[in-house]
Amino acid sequence: MTFKIDLHCHSNFSDGALSPKDLITRAQSQQVSHLALTDHDTTAGLTEAGIYAKTSHLTLINGIELSTTWNNRCFHIVGINIDPDACALQSGTLLLGQTRLERAEKIALKLAKRRIPGAMDYVLKKAGHGMITRSHFAQFLLEENHVSSFQNAFDKYLGAGKSAFVSTSWIELETAINWISDSGGHAIIAHPLRYKLTNSWLKRFLTAFKLAGGIGIEVVTGNNNPDDIRRAGQFALTFDLYGSVGSDFHSDKNKWVELGRLAPLPRDIKPIWDLF
Repeated sequence: MTFKIDLHCHSNFSDGALSPKDLITRAQSQQVSHLALTDHDTTAGLTEAGIYAKTSHLTLINGIELSTTWNNRCFHIVGINIDPDACALQSGTLLLGQTRLERAEKIALKLAKRRIPGAMDYVLKKAGHGMITRSHFAQFLLEENHVSSFQNAFDKYLGAGKSAFVSTSWIELETAINWISDSGGHAIIAHPLRYKLTNSWLKRFLTAFKLAGGIGIEVVTGNNNPDDIRRAGQFALTFDLYGSVGSDFHSDKNKWVELGRLAPLPRDIKPIWDLF
């Protein structure tokens, strides 16, 4: 039997466009056999996703994507096959939710000083019971015609060094990995090449990640090319890490990234799904 695996995607409980129900429906339409829902810093969407996955031919894998700080930079760690009810993880997501709320308030204040009011009311309504992300602010700026595109919102206001950027201290790398491990899950570095690190700095980060108990790395992501896959695969081999594949799907409007539309994991890489 051929499996079509996607271990990284987002619903509207973080910065995705689709509800967990619609995400499951779309994954089915793309013939995905195993899907991990990995919303940013929350497991809140897993209940709804689980209900609809039970009535499908799809296997849902519980996941999360945690925001961490290492060496004053933000890195995302995906937790796969977690127990979403684990105490440390649940307490941690409450902490991260508060951090995100405080960041949102600061971003909204900065926008207001630029004569762009109303951002906080919008993102609170848009996020609902989910996590507030910068993508919510980008959508607000786009809908209010302050920017010409979604990406332009980051280039003009929300990106590092821009007028509405807020530097944020997330949880420590080791803490995130411990939360994932204590919940029975496996810690994976999300999209390792997206951090724009030199090889030497990426090796330092991978060393710290491995020492802290991390065991996996995304070798195949939704927007990488064969050279990216080879480079990420070499890091997996060098550091003896399991390989993962994940589209990082957010929206059905992005024609370049689709659930399950992924290159195969190279044969010489140990698949993370061998562990569950």
